[in-house]
Amino acid sequence: MKMRFVDEFRNPELIRKTLDEIERIIEPDDHFRIMEACGGHTYSIFHFGLQELLPKNIEFIHGPGCPVCVLPPGRVDEGLEIASKNSDVIFTAFGDVMRVPGKKGSPLNYKAMGTDVRMIYSPLDALNIAMKNPDKKVILFAIGFETTAPSTAITVLKAKELDIDNFFVYSNHVKIVPVLKSILDQPNMRIDGFIGPGHASVVIGAHPYETIAKEYKKPVVISGFEPLDLLQSILMLIKQLKNGESKVEIQYKRVVMEGGNVSALEIMNQVFEDRPAFEWRGLGAIQNSALKLKPEFSKWDAEVQFNVEKITIEENKDAQCGEVLKGMLKPNQCKLFGKVCTPDNPVGALMVSSEGACATYYNHLYSTMSL
Repeated sequence: MKMRFVDEFRNPELIRKTLDEIERIIEPDDHFRIMEACGGHTYSIFHFGLQELLPKNIEFIHGPGCPVCVLPPGRVDEGLEIASKNSDVIFTAFGDVMRVPGKKGSPLNYKAMGTDVRMIYSPLDALNIAMKNPDKKVILFAIGFETTAPSTAITVLKAKELDIDNFFVYSNHVKIVPVLKSILDQPNMRIDGFIGPGHASVVIGAHPYETIAKEYKKPVVISGFEPLDLLQSILMLIKQLKNGESKVEIQYKRVVMEGGNVSALEIMNQVFEDRPAFEWRGLGAIQNSALKLKPEFSKWDAEVQFNVEKITIEENKDAQCGEVLKGMLKPNQCKLFGKVCTPDNPVGALMVSSEGACATYYNHLYSTMSL
């Protein structure tokens, strides 16, 4: 049956049929640990109550697919230090960055203290601010997986075309496959399969995940975000695991193509190159896991033009973000969860974004308790 509308992916009869199929093929002794690599999937799993519907021997491991959550706090401080020390600098960032805690506070805290911090909805918003304020230097705090990197690349190309010399990119774009490999390389790590991210895969396609399936023998199913999307993806994963298979499949075929978005990839490759290594919050340095501007675009590279000094911040040792990201702990097992660390007062990065595993757990736990 061809499905075209969102409500069709929430059809109770189809959901029940898929759940019945999952229950039919799972045996009592089975125990599958499935990592959803995308924060949007974590949110959907809780929002639609899928954990309560599925058999208890399917365990979800909440992966590193929230770019705000894996950003080292020092990176935010580095960008904000430039703006706070220079009255002619405007710091721009997406809304979910605004509450990320650094050593001296979040971007919102800096804004309250007088630093020119502005929230944007698109990288082009930052470029427009630069064009309207030629006497100011505008820093775009660019963040995100491959999902958002093409829009940053397009904006850099537009700045070059228009010869805008007061616009700079502070790139924090990261890549999904290197971090999945890093997690699998962790000692005593047991993950049976992956629900592959939907949005990043729109750009990169299915091919980059082949290394996960072939080298690590872990199946990957790229999923959409509706309840039926996720249940179908789980069913596909379990069928592979029961058959001893490890391949990459696309459930989200209405959006994701095998080869990805060729135009977006070409634009990314034109502007960006891999960093030799990049520090991930709770995971450490991972090789070739992030993107920086190529030397020919150094005119618009904030790290080059402002000679950014690296800031290293020792994280709160009681905030167990790393263990949660690696699947070693559930969010509510963290010492600070729901006590010191809440969405209103995030100590760890996983509590900052609505797609962070801890924020999702917290909102789900306390919304159900209030019923």
